[in-house]
Amino acid sequence: MKVHILTADDDPHIRELLGFYLRKEGYAVFEAEDGSAAASLLEHTPVHLAIVDVMMPLKNGLELCEEIRRYYDIPVILLTAKGEQRDKAKGFLSGTDDYIVKPFEPEELLYRVKALLRRYQMVSSDVITLRHTIIDRRSYEITVQGQQMQLPLKEFELLAQLAAHPGQLFTREQLLRQVWGEDYSGDSRTIDVHIKRLRERFTDISDDFVITTVRGIGYKLEVLSR
Repeated sequence: MKVHILTADDDPHIRELLGFYLRKEGYAVFEAEDGSAAASLLEHTPVHLAIVDVMMPLKNGLELCEEIRRYYDIPVILLTAKGEQRDKAKGFLSGTDDYIVKPFEPEELLYRVKALLRRYQMVSSDVITLRHTIIDRRSYEITVQGQQMQLPLKEFELLAQLAAHPGQLFTREQLLRQVWGEDYSGDSRTIDVHIKRLRERFTDISDDFVITTVRGIGYKLEVLSR
């Protein structure tokens, strides 16, 4: 089955450019001229990745990205003419997986598309592999260098959530909702405490990954290459 990619941008020239290069790589491309049209398309068309412009009429890219995060498990790339740090922060807070500033090189965009699709495909099953660390979401077991270990439930679920999307930045509020649930009444310090415990548990036994703090925003898990 072909990979379906949604491109949402109110500039027809950008949509044409994206469509040309994506179709050349063999992807099926579905175009939307604004955020509202993109949301409607997602309701009835299977999409594996979305490329979304930030500044769009009816529903902007940040709003669309938040909606995708609520209802779909697909990677999102935000396109924007704004490259300042606070603009990028808004993008990641809305839940995007990646962020590209216009004007962009099509080859770079294709590289990022392929990297995100590989990442999501890697974690599509119940078993997540981070080099020599294996996280089994069915049995709630973790294997490090062939040795099994078990974590308290919330630590396991927090690690699995981060590991399922390596490189993706999550805010504390997002992690609270996804791991503790919408009705949890505690504050975001809970996340900090559990992250600290996870780091302490894995520091001396694995160099497969690291949980990175992004100051003022949240956390992301990065797989180490060494």
